[in-house]
Amino acid sequence: MRPISEMPDQTAAGITTVFADIDDTLTQDGRLPARAYQALEDLYHAGFHVAPITGRPAGWCDMIARFWPVSGVVGENGAFYFAYDATTRKMRRVYFADAATRAANAAKLAQIRARVLAEVPGCAISADQPYREADLAVDFCEDVPPLDAGAVAKIVSVFEDAGAVAKVSSIHVNGWFGHYDKLSMSRRFAGEVLGFDLEAQKDKVVFCGDSPNDAPMFGFFPNACGVANVADFKGQMSAEPAWICAQRGGNGFVELAEKLLSAG
Repeated sequence: MRPISEMPDQTAAGITTVFADIDDTLTQDGRLPARAYQALEDLYHAGFHVAPITGRPAGWCDMIARFWPVSGVVGENGAFYFAYDATTRKMRRVYFADAATRAANAAKLAQIRARVLAEVPGCAISADQPYREADLAVDFCEDVPPLDAGAVAKIVSVFEDAGAVAKVSSIHVNGWFGHYDKLSMSRRFAGEVLGFDLEAQKDKVVFCGDSPNDAPMFGFFPNACGVANVADFKGQMSAEPAWICAQRGGNGFVELAEKLLSAG
């Protein structure tokens, strides 16, 4: 991971699209700072495609797609994308799985929920779970006292024992049924909403993230960038970003945005 300040201006000037995680990437100590939101606004109005790629729930993503300065949002770690067309006043909602499959998966996740709560003392179901459509989020440090690595690993193992996928973010373990992730739905979003092939133009995209569930994105994009707190997970990710900001969270995202805007 090289400092983002060392990214060549020619490389930065070629970036057209900014994808970013939300928690601990855009946020700072659990809040969205005004300067991080302003950075999103500045990028959007400068002509960049801007999209959060997040583990947060459908209910939040509907609001984000409608009200934030973004081209759309990929949510629940790739379960769907939402994109709002202000001209037609229509929300486009595209899911990995149909409604019947999501309902069947919800029944299986309910069984996992009961087992996790019984077997991992101190964890909790995420407060945003009522607004989710495809996954189960288990809180290990957002609204509960932080659990140790062993407890987090146990949560992961409960999901995996049931045949589910489990990914660790900076605050939750998210689990789901289905072969998708942030990258697979970002491919669909780029092709169907932004109008370009992600494979062909991946060098023109910066993904900014902070934690192990961002590893598929870090590994795919040559110019992926981590905010400084990504270093907390060094050695725990299957892929690391090429670039790293000097500052943590939302302040690091501002650093990235300033680099891209100054090169344009």
